Amino acid sequence: MSRSAAPAPRPADHDDGPPDSSRFQHLDGGAVRRSALELQNRISSRFPDRSLWEVCGEVVALVDEVNAGSGISRRRVRLARLLSRVGMVAVVLFLGGAVALAAAELASSPDAVGPVDLLPLIETIINDLVFGGIAVFFLFTVPERMERARVLRILHRLRSLAHVIDMHQLTKVPERLERSSPEDGGLGMTRAELTRYLDNCTEMLSLVGKSAALFAEDTTDGDVLDAVEGIETLTSDMARKVWQKIAIIQQES
Repeated sequence: MSRSAAPAPRPADHDDGPPDSSRFQHLDGGAVRRSALELQNRISSRFPDRSLWEVCGEVVALVDEVNAGSGISRRRVRLARLLSRVGMVAVVLFLGGAVALAAAELASSPDAVGPVDLLPLIETIINDLVFGGIAVFFLFTVPERMERARVLRILHRLRSLAHVIDMHQLTKVPERLERSSPEDGGLGMTRAELTRYLDNCTEMLSLVGKSAALFAEDTTDGDVLDAVEGIETLTSDMARKVWQKIAIIQQES
């Protein structure tokens, strides 16, 4: 008589996050920083007399700020979370005490309170519970709103930095290569140097998008995710325009 096969083990329950054994389903802030620092070193060695490497240094600084959790602002959020929890407990204890006192008073003299007197008392208790629930909800969301505001401020700086990078490549047009010197409106670069310069701009724009994406790793906040998506779309569009310039340069060479 054949023996029945053992049932397959049921998979263990887990959340929607990447498994612990996976190294490629999570954006590593340290890897983003190393890429930004390496790019800064390459730009400073190839174009030391141009300020593009300093802009890349700002990218590195913002990545450090993202990875560190923004120091003082993060501590303020933690303090606000602690104070909000204390306030929530105080509100619940106050409401619970008020309801308990009202119930004890009714239990001590049930004949002294008629149906007509009972209705306003019930209405007052319900109002207190409703406003208490609103207060608890408000206190519960205070740290979340502070954290959202902190993240959106940094994302706004990343967006501004993307526009600064775009300004550095904006005047680097192929037509200016034909002019002999910067005094005549020329770029003072060869075609290969201009191609490398624009390519560095696209790498920097990509790093700005990756820095913004670091905020999307551990949050489901709709406002934050929309802001991150907006920065990624912005940097992708800017990089696409730069690649069009690079394609024109390569066709003319």
